[in-house]
Amino acid sequence: MKPWIILLVAGLLETGWAVGLKYTDAFTRFWPSVGTAVALVASMVLLAIAVRELPIGTAYPVWVGIGAVGAATFGMLFLSEPVSLLRIFFLVLLLLAIIGLKLTSVTT
Repeated sequence: MKPWIILLVAGLLETGWAVGLKYTDAFTRFWPSVGTAVALVASMVLLAIAVRELPIGTAYPVWVGIGAVGAATFGMLFLSEPVSLLRIFFLVLLLLAIIGLKLTSVTT
């Protein structure tokens, strides 16, 4: 279970750095850029730790999926990005794919 928790935190940090890009103003703002870079490095390091025990073919799509769902949700909730039933439907499908990968994965 521990590698899955590490992967979850890595995915949440991926959401953080993806959203952080919005606030860096193309890396011209110092503190948002530092926070984004720290989240990026921490996310990658945790992903690397998780794949010691999880298959890369499972861990990487789960990591990307958590980041994608998180960034899209943040955008809809806080950045006035478009919200539609179809968009929410596809985000739910992505979540189901993440859960499916977790349920069908064998930890090495």
